[in-house]
Amino acid sequence: MAECPSRIGRIIRGEACVAEGAAWLVTCEPRFAVALAQTGPLPLRLREDGFGQLFSAIVSQQVSVASARAIWAKLEGAGMVTAEAIRATDHDGLRAFGLSRQKATYAQALAGAGIDFDGLRAMPTEEVIKTLVAVKGIGVWTAEIYVMFSLGRADVFAPGDLALQEAARLLFDLPDRPKEKALRQMAEAWSPWRSVAARALWAYYHVEKSREGIA
Repeated sequence: MAECPSRIGRIIRGEACVAEGAAWLVTCEPRFAVALAQTGPLPLRLREDGFGQLFSAIVSQQVSVASARAIWAKLEGAGMVTAEAIRATDHDGLRAFGLSRQKATYAQALAGAGIDFDGLRAMPTEEVIKTLVAVKGIGVWTAEIYVMFSLGRADVFAPGDLALQEAARLLFDLPDRPKEKALRQMAEAWSPWRSVAARALWAYYHVEKSREGIA
């Protein structure tokens, strides 16, 4: 895969990049071979970057997938998925689309933050996360997911994710689900392919929970 400036590291651009990372992880940590034997090839999961992705993440907070999709469909149908459209709409107008009072506030905060989304592409990961979490309603998990899938950074992890924590417990036969700090430290050994490690753990979690009849 193409090398990127050292300040942002490797960028995942296609399935070959994910496969390269998976092969590296197997040599680094044999238990990933166990996971991959069950999951098969890992998904690419790349998304577009920009305002819409973060707004969609806000819409999805603490509601079911079906509810989030229904609300987003209404917003999208009305052309209400750009910063300009949000800034031109008042609080009550946003709530009319199904957003809670809190989420309407978060949407307005994001729209008014003036984030240079094109500029984020050239920023080091730490700076991107710092920029995003400064916006009310955007937490570390959301910022890490954005960097991972919208910016395609290969060496990002989201240790606060409960599914990743549970997958790590299962795969590494841990007595308890690791907390965020412990999993972050654990994932350091998977650099420079932590984003692929996350994909592997998510996929493994899905396989395990499907076997249990949960997912």
